[in-house]
Amino acid sequence: MFKMKNGLISAIALIILSGFAYSQTPKNIMIGLVDVETIVKAIPEATEADKRLKELSKKYQDTLQLFQQDFETRISTYDKQRQMMPADQQKKEEESLKAFQMQILSYKEQKFGQSGELVKLQSEYLEPIRKKVKDAIESVAKEEKMNFVFDKSSSVLLYGDEVYDITYRVLDRIKRKK
Repeated sequence: MFKMKNGLISAIALIILSGFAYSQTPKNIMIGLVDVETIVKAIPEATEADKRLKELSKKYQDTLQLFQQDFETRISTYDKQRQMMPADQQKKEEESLKAFQMQILSYKEQKFGQSGELVKLQSEYLEPIRKKVKDAIESVAKEEKMNFVFDKSSSVLLYGDEVYDITYRVLDRIKRKK
């Protein structure tokens, strides 16, 4: 009985809230969809930036692969000669191998890490393109009197009319409840 009563109360509350939301919503909301990927592919600067980033990534990857091959060769040589080396020379060679391995990891982080060169260059190359696309979306949305524009492929809100921003009303409501 209690569960049914809660379900009934929830259903009534939902009906009341949906009626309230409907009465507060203008009847002529315009929503637009944009395929950002298609737009970006059509911008020559984006294609050029992508090409440069791929070339640089390949260059870094090739260098990393050479380091890796050199490391593996050095380990193989060490494994073959280890039995004939005195203990102090073995230790020295192992330390040298560890240092070289750390250099490889450091190079990888410098080039491919979260704050590496590729990420920085990607941001540097793509930021003007992002701004160009964002400005164009906002401009078209305003011309077409659209209230919201979403990306087709990701359902991300790309533009929202400030009239519909209720952030401060929500904050006010939260503060009044304290």
